[in-house]
Amino acid sequence: MINDLKKDCEVRMRKSVEALDQAFMRVRTGRAHPAILKDVMVPYYGMDTPLNQVANVGVEDARTLVVQPYERSMIQAIDKAIRNSDLGLNPMTGDVIRIPLPPLTEETRRNMQKTARAEAENGRVAVRNIRRDVLADIKELLKEKEISEDEERRASEDIQKITDKFIAEIEKALQAKEAELMQV
Repeated sequence: MINDLKKDCEVRMRKSVEALDQAFMRVRTGRAHPAILKDVMVPYYGMDTPLNQVANVGVEDARTLVVQPYERSMIQAIDKAIRNSDLGLNPMTGDVIRIPLPPLTEETRRNMQKTARAEAENGRVAVRNIRRDVLADIKELLKEKEISEDEERRASEDIQKITDKFIAEIEKALQAKEAELMQV
């Protein structure tokens, strides 16, 4: 029973760290990466559709993304969706859409760093919430007399070790992202 709770705790915390990695991909680092456009939604036959479902997004060079729509008629809608996104990108439209990424200024890098720190804090909060939920489940087992106090104490210590491990992973990911952001 306690082992199942520990496994569930680890799986949920791993998902929180993976979600943080996804969030870090959306934080622009000055280098072109298709994940920057992951959240752009394009109107397609009356429905907002993710950009990657109506076009192929690729990297032309270190500072340029290329968007190749599956239908030529979608070029203007994709261009408008990219311009209206809060990414601050200015696409150049032709047969394909080229998106040059402007070089990051010091101020922009600092803002991106703040965003990365906020995402990391959200990850830490998620991991701690999972810990709180699992510890509550363990206390419930103790209350129902399904486990002893010693087992509860050991399980709580194990859950704390698991939590510390995932918090350390989040810190490591944040440090790597900050170093990547400050590279010129």
